[in-house]
Amino acid sequence: MKISLFEFDKDFYNKGLQFVSGVDEAGRGPLAGPVVAAAVILPKDIFIDGVNDSKKLTEKKRNLLFEEIKKKAFSYGIGIVDAKIIDEINILQATFLAMRKALEQLSVKPDLVLIDGNHTIPNLQNKQQAIVSGDAKSACIACASILAKVTRDNMMYEYAKQYPQYNFEKHKGYGTKAHIEAIEKYGPCPIHRMTFAPLNSKQLELL
Repeated sequence: MKISLFEFDKDFYNKGLQFVSGVDEAGRGPLAGPVVAAAVILPKDIFIDGVNDSKKLTEKKRNLLFEEIKKKAFSYGIGIVDAKIIDEINILQATFLAMRKALEQLSVKPDLVLIDGNHTIPNLQNKQQAIVSGDAKSACIACASILAKVTRDNMMYEYAKQYPQYNFEKHKGYGTKAHIEAIEKYGPCPIHRMTFAPLNSKQLELL
């Protein structure tokens, strides 16, 4: 029998830990916009109905959970790294930076940081553990995935108003056919990641 996401986290508290933070990101793959990470510490005995990997939830459900998680979390933080920095330091390092920024906003230092994926965060003083598919296993990681995803989506809706020709509200900056066609027609805008193919200079010459 599959244990619930909240039971998974409770196991760490049963071992004597006081504060466990989940960390996840949104926006590693798109051609435009920021990478956003969130860190969430939940109260030990909390249960929030419907929490799951953000990719498995409808946008309406994510938005409802976004507000509920912010109200009920013991502490949370959100880190944002824009396209310019992504181009300067690469997307993996930018993701780590966003995660460190999110963790720095927590009101307490976690005893353990659970990170979605197979990478731990370099230069982090906290004890940490990477969990593959963690957003489908751990409640605090799933909550972090929801905060990161909704925050980034909301930013892309705002960018869509600023740069309407790219229809960011539809694809959130991912490399869809329509998005690439818009880049071919209008060229890149300030939130495009110029080191990502097909936006890097050699590829642009082929467009």
